[in-house]
Amino acid sequence: MKFIKMEGAGNDYVYVDCTKQSLENPSQTAVKVSDRHFGIGSDGLILIKTSEVADFFMEMYNLDGSQGKMCGNGIRCVGKFVYDNGLTDKTTVRVETLSGIKTLNLNLGADGKVASVTVDMGAPILIPEQIPVKAEAFAEEISKEKPVISKKIIVKGKEYPVTCVSMGNPHAIVYVSEDFDLKGFKIEDIGPDFEHHEAFPEQVNTEFIQVVDRKNLNMRVWERGSGETLACGTGACASLVATVLNGLCDETAVLHLLGGDLTITWDREKNTVFMEGPATTVFTGEINL
Repeated sequence: MKFIKMEGAGNDYVYVDCTKQSLENPSQTAVKVSDRHFGIGSDGLILIKTSEVADFFMEMYNLDGSQGKMCGNGIRCVGKFVYDNGLTDKTTVRVETLSGIKTLNLNLGADGKVASVTVDMGAPILIPEQIPVKAEAFAEEISKEKPVISKKIIVKGKEYPVTCVSMGNPHAIVYVSEDFDLKGFKIEDIGPDFEHHEAFPEQVNTEFIQVVDRKNLNMRVWERGSGETLACGTGACASLVATVLNGLCDETAVLHLLGGDLTITWDREKNTVFMEGPATTVFTGEINL
C-alpha cells in the first residue's frame, strides 16, 4: 500500500489515495499502520475517495480501528494532499465527511504547494441530544433544549463543570486555573474516565483549557479512540465556542496546543466556525499489509 504520512499541528495520519482503488479492511489497516513501533506511526488512517456530492470524500479511522466522523487537522491535510498531488487544481475544495461537507480554502506557499488551510467547519451543535449527551447522567439538572454550559459531572468522585459542544463529534470542555501546570498534567490518568463516562453515549473528546487572555487559550486534549494527541482541530473549534459561551474569550482566538497553534473564529452572525492552521507532508512510502 502506497501512502503519505502527514501532520497538522502534530496530529498525524497515514493518508491513502483511494480515488482509483479500494482498500480492504480499513479498520484493521488503521490499527496496523498507526502502531509507532511495528507500523508507520500515526493517530490513525485517512482514505481519500471520490464523492458524488463534493470534490472528495474523507474516510477516517482512529488508531484503535474505530471510525471517526471528522478531524479538523486531518481534513486540512486532505486539502494539501489533493492539491500537491495533482488530484485537483482548485484552491477552494469541498470535502464530504460523515459530519457533512466542509469547504477548504488552500493557502499556497512560495513553492506553489499548500502551506496552510482555512476550513469552514460549519455550525456548532449545542443541543444535548444532538451532541449527544445524556441529561440524566449529570450531577445537576440540565435542560434538554438548552446548551450544556458549565454543568457538573462526577469523574473519579470529583465534580467537574463541563461545557458540551459537537463539531461533528462530541466534545466536553473543562477549564483549569491560570496557575495549573497544564503541561505537567497527567491527562492519561483522567482522560479515559471522561471518554467513557455515562453522560456521553458515543464517548467524548475532552479538552482541558487554560485561559491566558481573551485572545489566547492553552489546550490539551484526550481524544476518544486515540488517547492524547498533539492537536485536535474539532476540539479547538469546540473549545473556542465553549469559551465564548462562558464569556471568557473573544470570537477569534489562538488555541495553543502541544503540536502548534490554530486560529479559530466563531462568526456568530453566520453561526459558523472557521479554523486556520498548517498542513505538512512528513514522508511518503509503501508498506506491506
